[in-house]
This record gives sequence, structure tokens and C-alpha cells, in this order.
Amino acid sequence: MPTLSEVARHAGVTPATVSNVLRNRGRVGTQTRQRVLDAVDALGYRPHLAARALAEGRAPTLALMVSSIANPFYPEFALAVERAARASGHFVIICNTNENPLDGRAYLEQIAGTLSEGVLVTNANLDFADLHKTEARGTPVVLCMWERPNEPPGLPCVAVDFRRAGELAGAHLLELGHRRIGAIVGSKASGIHAARYEGFVDALRAAGAPRNRVRHAADTIHGGYLATRALLEADPKLTAIFATNDLPALGAMHAAADLGLQVPADLSVIGITDIQLARESRPALTTVAVPTVEVAGLAVSLLRELIESSYGQAGRGTASVPMRISSAPELVVRASTGTPRSR
Repeated sequence: MPTLSEVARHAGVTPATVSNVLRNRGRVGTQTRQRVLDAVDALGYRPHLAARALAEGRAPTLALMVSSIANPFYPEFALAVERAARASGHFVIICNTNENPLDGRAYLEQIAGTLSEGVLVTNANLDFADLHKTEARGTPVVLCMWERPNEPPGLPCVAVDFRRAGELAGAHLLELGHRRIGAIVGSKASGIHAARYEGFVDALRAAGAPRNRVRHAADTIHGGYLATRALLEADPKLTAIFATNDLPALGAMHAAADLGLQVPADLSVIGITDIQLARESRPALTTVAVPTVEVAGLAVSLLRELIESSYGQAGRGTASVPMRISSAPELVVRASTGTPRSR
């Protein structure tokens, strides 16, 4: 593989000039710049990113921590992050924790500040103490999709009002005339989906609707399937299911089909997020969409600001902890919800 020095000799310039051209820095004349670019093409030179990181003390990459790459939401979010990062000249390293805090800690210790100069964190089951340590070592951290805008996490974040998303889902079912509604929460009672369920309960309470039945389940299609069967076994007269995420909602529709129920004639189903599968399911899933692409852009932009600033260098000092708030979630009505009929 050709070296930067070989490119410099081929172009008749110094290695520093080649470096400036490749990084688009400094003042380099038009003809000199073109000679360097021609030499790069002729020799097939490619920068060695690891060597550059060691030499400059920073890497042109960002790390994105996700809890499970098997969850369809995360590839969609990663794609949006990758597009935003590339627009700013960065690459993205995807770090899949498999919902294991120890795996997440290993990524933070081995990648943050070496292979990546900043870390984006989704719901990856990471210990906040580990994130604060990463930040204290001088590597900025940004939480993506923080679910409680009114409760700052103490780390830079992009927040989405998921409580409002749950409220919109509940209000939609109520407006259709549903009163016997089951809920599937894709986390523990105090877990990351708690705010979504709280918003749903707010909507029911405001309408004077009866208390709902609820099941906490794995945030998967299979988890939603099992929870729906349990809910309908406990109350066969349920006319609607609210799920705190789209995957359990899709599982609810699968369960309905296996039980001989038609969606939405016998059972309406609504989720939250609006992943691609929600649009492609049959019937198409009614859901509350969150601004995934916008959040990705805000997160990358905030992380870049922190990287370029002194934030996180040897501690924050008196710097305030920044938060960006996305656009509000929006109800997307499709074919999986309708008016109830008695069973």
C-alpha cells in the first residue's frame, strides 16, 4: 500500500501539503492541489485511519451503541445516523451490546477516545456511571431518544416526548369508541417504556375510561404475541390492544390471527415508533411515529459540537448539560384500528 510520503514524492510536494489537501486544511494552490489529487489516484493511496487517529489524537469516526441490531428499529436509526455523520466527514462504528452492560462497558473502554472521538447511545442498557467515566476521559457522549424531556439525565441528550406518544395512542382508541383496552409494555414497569405507558394511562384517566389490563413483555414480536394471548385469556371482551412499541404490536396482530380474530373488526391494535415493518404489515399498523431521522441528525450535530468544544475535556467544569428536543410524535392512522364491535 502506498504511503503518504510516496504520494508527496510523486506530486513533488511535502507530506504536510498532501495532508492538508486530504483534510481540506490550510492554503494550497489550485494547481498544487490537483497534482496531489492526481498522485493519490495514480498510486491508489488510501489514508490509514488508525494511524491518523494515533498521530492526531482523534479519529474521524463516531461510535453508535445499540442494544440489539436484530431489532429492526436500530438498523433504521443507524442508517439515519450514518447519513448525518458522513455529511460531516465522519464514519460510524456500530457497537451492538446485546443488552449486556458488560459488553457495553467493553466497547466504551476499547473504542471511545481511540477508534471513535464521540459516542452516541441509544437504549443500550448501559450503566450511567460508565458513560460519565467515558465523558470524564474526554470523549463526549450523547444519549439518543431520551424518553423524558422533563427529566434531564445529566448527560447531553436528544429527547423525544414519548409520554405524549402514549397519550396520542390512547386518545385515538378512545375516540374510536374503545373502552376495554389491553396494554403491552415492552419493558419492566420502571423500564425505558414506562413514560409511554404513563401517557396512555393519562389519556384513559382524562376520559374516565375503565382501568386497563396490562402485561409487561419482551420488546419483540414474540413477546407481543404471548402478552396478547394472556390479555385475551384474562378478558376475552377486550376490543383493542395498545403496545408501547411496534414489534409487540405486530405480535398482537399475529396472536389475533391465530385466535381467529380479525384486525381491526374484532381487535384494534396500535403501536409506537413507525418502523418500516409497520407500514408493510397486513393490515398496515396504526402507530405513533417518532421523528427518527430528525433525532439522528440532532444527535450527530450535538456530538460534533461537543467534540469541537472543550466540553468533556478533563471534566465539564461549569458547562451546562445540553439537551435537544425533537419534534412532537405524530399519530399515523392505518388499517389496524377501527370502531369496536361486540364479541
